[in-house]
Amino acid sequence: MSSPDQLLVRESVALMDGYHSPQLDVAVRLNTNESPVPPPEGWAEALQAALVEIDWHRYPDRAAHELRAALAKHERVAPEQVFAANGSNEVLQCLMLAFGGPGRSALAFEPTYALHSHISRLAATEVVTGERRDDFSLDADYVSAMVAEHRPAVTFLCSPNNPTGMVEPPQLVERLLAEVAALPGLLLMDEAYGQFDPHTAVDLIDESRPLAVARTYSKTWSMAAARLGYVVAPSWVVAELDKVTLPYHLDSFKQIAGRLALDYEDEMNDRVAVLVAERERIASTLDQLPVHHWPSGANFILLRPDSDDGSGSGVWQGLVDRSVLVRNCSSWPRLAGCLRVTVGSPAENDAFLSALSEVLT
Repeated sequence: MSSPDQLLVRESVALMDGYHSPQLDVAVRLNTNESPVPPPEGWAEALQAALVEIDWHRYPDRAAHELRAALAKHERVAPEQVFAANGSNEVLQCLMLAFGGPGRSALAFEPTYALHSHISRLAATEVVTGERRDDFSLDADYVSAMVAEHRPAVTFLCSPNNPTGMVEPPQLVERLLAEVAALPGLLLMDEAYGQFDPHTAVDLIDESRPLAVARTYSKTWSMAAARLGYVVAPSWVVAELDKVTLPYHLDSFKQIAGRLALDYEDEMNDRVAVLVAERERIASTLDQLPVHHWPSGANFILLRPDSDDGSGSGVWQGLVDRSVLVRNCSSWPRLAGCLRVTVGSPAENDAFLSALSEVLT
């Protein structure tokens, strides 16, 4: 209850709900798309050794030079084309602070990652919502028409898309990029799950193209606890992001952790292969159950049980009662009755499939 003389929150913020993922005390947690295994032991040992070298009484390197140089080498771009932040969500926030704002709009195609619209609104940017086909794919002509009509400052595209898991065709991305550039505007490709897809829009990065590709350490790098992400973009985009970030926003620990992780790319690729195999095993089992599920190119699967009250809550609660937590997406646009399950370890996946079979029978 606010007092009569209390300053009221901005009206647009007052109408919002925060973005939260339920965290319950369960044996199997498959609701936030984290890696099911910790980082390699070698990384942990190297990080521990490096921590003693930190000058804790000094501010960190504001520009994160070493981390950005390492990421640039990893992505085969120039260091000035990389910006690192506290998770890819802060990347999105900085991007909207720099290129969004009053009088500008952002375009997103639902269903997709909720924070694209949420962060845009926090930055006082009008959100224009486009629709996907019934199978959640995108119609290229429709996308072009939406861009031409609304002339967004920023257009969001997520591939693989969260929460559907679907991969956007490279030809659609290239066509959209050309149309956004003609506005002029900026295309933000969210590749939080990019390691699971053989295609990446990073290959399209060029100083003449208004393209930014966001990535994260929270998934295949097994570093969700570190909250570290980055974007690859033309140097002129990165220069603007540097202007709107807070001073010393990236601490020394995080910079070192991210740099050392890049020494373990082979281990990361091995984990991706294991998760892809497990994802396909889950999908094959779902084929035998009374559920509909969508093809996924990520480390999760979106499914809709055939038998329920239509809200998804009954099956979700049945899983929780069996100590398995998945994401209830029923309140998200066009996802009535849908659940999203993260691909976990083989044992976790077995527990999920067993619990789901019990709930559905």
